[in-house]
Amino acid sequence: MRVKIYIEGGGSGAYLDERFREGWTTFFEKAGLQGRMPRPIRGGGRRQTFDLFQTAVRNRRPGELPLLLVDSEEAPAAGHSTWQHLKSRAEDNWDRPEGAGDKEAFLMICCMETWLVADRATLKVFFGQHWRDSALPKWPALEAVSKDQLFQALDSATAGCGPRRYAKGSLSFKLLGEIIPAEAEKNCPAAKLLLDHLRAL
Repeated sequence: MRVKIYIEGGGSGAYLDERFREGWTTFFEKAGLQGRMPRPIRGGGRRQTFDLFQTAVRNRRPGELPLLLVDSEEAPAAGHSTWQHLKSRAEDNWDRPEGAGDKEAFLMICCMETWLVADRATLKVFFGQHWRDSALPKWPALEAVSKDQLFQALDSATAGCGPRRYAKGSLSFKLLGEIIPAEAEKNCPAAKLLLDHLRAL
């Protein structure tokens, strides 16, 4: 089974495309997926990512499995499946494509940065001596923290880190390759859901 996972984000240009693939590939390798590695595909914008996934589902080849991975943007309503959440968001209003299964769409709740913050120890090492640990709250339930709160805390915690101040792009993908996936799984049920599914394929 060849798995292609269409992932929101990545910016534009060949350089960011390479950093994106490196970060996600390293993350999946460290999660123990060697030998059954999904191929991460940079989706770019949110709608663009969904469109790429729909096209892949429509043109699916034998032995190929397309998956979708996007930010939830906000915490899903209790009991909502991934597709129910993506349909209920007025900004998305996405229907499950014909031919796509219930377990072919996954969420980063509420965003990729949630998975990064799950491994606090690696953040301290990565950003070094100017990291302000007190600026990053020790939230008891990471998936309930909003994107705005996460970005504000990361910005404050890395304010003195100069060129390593947190920003989306090449730095975020480098950090993704540094974190320990087990920490993301422990603190983010959505990360565990995705990785367990990939391991079972």
